[in-house]
Amino acid sequence: MAEKKKTEKTAKKSALLKTTSPDPNTPGCAHCATDCATEKRVTQPNKIALLNRLKRIEGQIGGIRNMVEEDRYCVDIIMQLSAVKAAIDGVSIQLLSTHANGCVRKAVMEDGGEDALEELLGVIRKMMR
Repeated sequence: MAEKKKTEKTAKKSALLKTTSPDPNTPGCAHCATDCATEKRVTQPNKIALLNRLKRIEGQIGGIRNMVEEDRYCVDIIMQLSAVKAAIDGVSIQLLSTHANGCVRKAVMEDGGEDALEELLGVIRKMMR
């Protein structure tokens, strides 16, 4: 039973690697597509790297939870929280950069990109809070 799960997990990972490899000629998002009127989907060119960073952050958060459970020193916990915040900011900046270089650039070239630029500025405003 455990061997079957490992095989399925390996197959899923292999399929993910095949479908998420970035196009080296694309500086930003692989493509921007609207699936329906309210939801946009984008194939991330660096999906594997982003997922790995997020998994690392999950591990850090698990470590912080353990620190709280073990009644560790407050300052040590705060320092770890600060490290997680910095890691999350790094993921945000990576996504923002990819979005600007891909989706926004494409919109500007196609129709001036007024809506895309306004959306980008709104995201930046929220990130700065």
